[in-house]
This record gives sequence, C-alpha cells and structure tokens, in this order.
Amino acid sequence: MTEPATANAPIAPIENGMIPEVELLPKENPSKSDASDDEKRASNNTTDPGWPAPYYLHEGLRRVAPYNYTYETWCKERWRGRELMDVFESEFRDRSVSYYRQAIETGLVRVDGKVAPPNHILKNGQLVSHTIHRHEPPVSAEPIGIIHEDDDMIVINKPSGIPVHPAGRYNFNSVVEIMRAERGADWIAYPCNRLDRLTSGIMFVAKNPKSAKVLSEQIRQRSVRKEYLARVIGNFPDGEVVCNQPILSISPKLGLNRVRADGKPARTVFKKLAYYPPSKPRARPATGEVPPESADDSADPSSRPWSHKEGYSIIRCLPVTGRTHQIRVHLQHLGHPIQNDPIYANQRVWGFTLGYNDPNGVENTDEDVISRLNRMGKEEVAEAVAYYDEMVDAYYKRKAEKMSGELCEVCDTPLYSDPGSEELSLWLHSLRYEDAGGDWSYVSPMPNWALPPSGISGPTEVGNMDDLVDAVKDENPELAN
Repeated sequence: MTEPATANAPIAPIENGMIPEVELLPKENPSKSDASDDEKRASNNTTDPGWPAPYYLHEGLRRVAPYNYTYETWCKERWRGRELMDVFESEFRDRSVSYYRQAIETGLVRVDGKVAPPNHILKNGQLVSHTIHRHEPPVSAEPIGIIHEDDDMIVINKPSGIPVHPAGRYNFNSVVEIMRAERGADWIAYPCNRLDRLTSGIMFVAKNPKSAKVLSEQIRQRSVRKEYLARVIGNFPDGEVVCNQPILSISPKLGLNRVRADGKPARTVFKKLAYYPPSKPRARPATGEVPPESADDSADPSSRPWSHKEGYSIIRCLPVTGRTHQIRVHLQHLGHPIQNDPIYANQRVWGFTLGYNDPNGVENTDEDVISRLNRMGKEEVAEAVAYYDEMVDAYYKRKAEKMSGELCEVCDTPLYSDPGSEELSLWLHSLRYEDAGGDWSYVSPMPNWALPPSGISGPTEVGNMDDLVDAVKDENPELAN
C-alpha cells in the first residue's frame, strides 16, 4: 500500500517522543460536544491527515482519529485470473462481504483508477485501489526504546502490540510511522528483521538501503544468532529440546500456521531458564464456555494436557529457521504453548488438547480451526488458557477487542471496542541478536513477565548462547563460532 501524501503543514517532529494525553475524549465519537475543538477537527477530517500523524493518548493507549485513506496495491500473483469480488471476499476480513460488494459497485474500489464490476477479472500489472474512512485500532502507548544507534543502524526495543509496517487496519500506529513522526517526514525506515505485532524486543532499523541489505543478507545466511524468551504453560522439560517439525501455513488470510508433515522445514532449540509453580492450585474449566467456578473437573485429564500443568516456565528459544509463528507453533506442538497466546493457546479454536501432538490434523481439521479462529474478534473474544487462572477476574470484567455493536456516524462501519491487555501483549520477547563470528551482539532487557514473581528468587539475566548452539551445531555449523 502507498504511504499517505505529505501534508503542507510545516514539518515538526514530535519532541522527545511526547504526544498529548487526552483526558476526557469519548472513545468512539471524538466529535461529540465534550471534545475539544482540535479533537472535533481531527474527527471530522475528510481527507488524509498527512504528516505528522495525529496521535493522542487516552487510557494508556496511542490513538489516531478516523480519517479518509486510499489503499493502493498491484495485482498479486495469486489474484491473477480471479474475479475482483472473489479476491476481496477471500483475502480481506476487516469488513463484511456486503460492504465490499457495495464498495466495488459504488466506485470506492477501482482498478487502474476506473470503476470495475464485481466480476472483473484481474490481470498482471493492474492497480487496485480502495478508498475508506479508516479506523485504526489503538496500540500501546509505551515508547520505542533505543538500544543502540550509529550512522547506519538503529537497534530498537519494540513494544508488544505494535505492528512493524503499515498493514491491515494499522497505518500510523506502526513502528516505522511512529519513528518517522519522531524523526521527521523525510526520514525513511529500512527494517532488517520482522517481529509479529504481539512480539516485543530487538529489531534492527537501518538508515540506508546498503546497511539494510548487509544485515538482511547475514540473517538469510543464518550467520546471525537469535534468542527469544517465552513464558509457557507448565514445567517445561530440562535440558535442550530440539523441535524439527515442519510448519505449514493453512490460512494466509488469518496468518494461521500449524505443524504438518508436508510443511516447510523448521527447527527450534528450547531450554528452560526457570520454572515458577503456582502460589495455590487453580481450578480450570472443562470447556471454554463457562467460568472457572462452575467448571466440571470430571473430564479425563488426558484429554486436556494443559489442565494439570500448574505454574509456568520461562523458556529460552533459538529459532534456527524463520517460519511465521515458528516458536509459537512448535511450543504448541510440544504441549507447552505460550501462556497468553490468543491463537495457539486458545481452546475455543483448538479444543481441549490445544493442538498438542496433532501433526496430521486428525483431532482438529484445518477447516474447523479456520472457522473457529475467523470468529475471534467479531462475535467472540480470543481467549488464551492463561485467562482461566490468575487473570480470570480482570478478563471477565473487561473483554478483549471485538465488534461493539455500534456504527461509525460517518461511514456506518461496525466499530470495535478497545483491545484488552491480552491483545496488546504476547509473552514472547526477542531478547538477543548476535553475529556468530562475535563481531557484534545486542541484548534487550528481560520483560517484566519473565522476571521472578514478587517474593520468589529466580534468574534476572540470561547467560550466553553456547548450550543452545551446541544442540544443533552439527546440523547448523553456520551458527557455531
């Protein structure tokens, strides 16, 4: 998609990363009478807001007032020879099928700048555009930390819950646009590695294409070691655990992956850093439909492998390959999913076994999993198993992001509620990147969720990567010194 046009207003970066805190701003309708004049103008803006992005803070979230925006994209290879309506119906889930049909018929969706019928057959080289009244989801207000900066590269500590690039419903609320707002409209980010929206930690942002190419090539050649921390359900096995299960993308639209024999090769090394037992036993529900106090514990425990895995482990992770969601999928397969993972620890999607040791999709077919996940964030809430224990009270008081039942006064778009903490955080953190030859190394601070609970002793730092690398040095000598 193209970036928004630069505004004619004078360029003035956000000073010191500071943006205004709005105290009494209505969440869905900033143009109401109790909003300030500036907020009313932002909400009623009928053109692209330009630059700098109109950020404001409210209730601990970074927000952007709704604005008109035109997406543009060249016809992708998988779209060629398909009807325009079919592409929108199968590839985009932000709005309803009826909305997309109306948008095509009324000219909000165009091909090469011209109105096209729903049955228009897309061809290579055609430009598809879609003009909408854009509603960006709020993201964490936590600032982007700087670990290192020189003339060629910035090493950042990315907060959880913020996407790297503008994509889907996110544009200004992305790492590259937030950094651009802080550094100036002419500043261009060249990200060298990718982190999922929910993942926090180390990222490399080059200042020029040459530096980006050099580091990206190192990463592709696997001469860069990467270490992540994860907080998983139960007491993870001791020693180095190597998972070599292949991974298959079963829904590009949903970004959903699972272990499959016919997937792409994948390898991850895991090692337990610490185990923290629960302070007291917790009852867990027999289904995802009832609160814990009314759960039926008579079900066969073997059908719910997570149900007796009390406490949690902090796990060190070395992904040798770089498949999408690789660490999350491998941990799920091993029976120790990330504790607050809204996808891979979600029993409404995967059932009682949470996808444990089901490489052939026998217990949960791809179609069933896709159908269940597709409902998350619309009429249902994406809930991880973790929210049945220490977070259960807060969870039921405040549901996660889903359709609010309200419509935008400008464009009649169904509005989402604010995301809950479970949709702004994943207990997976990019801790360390280092050159296998020892030329450079960068380590980020351990996140709070990986530190010992109050009153309990445990590790507050991580040693070197030798044990993790030794576990695969014969198969992957490029990681060894």
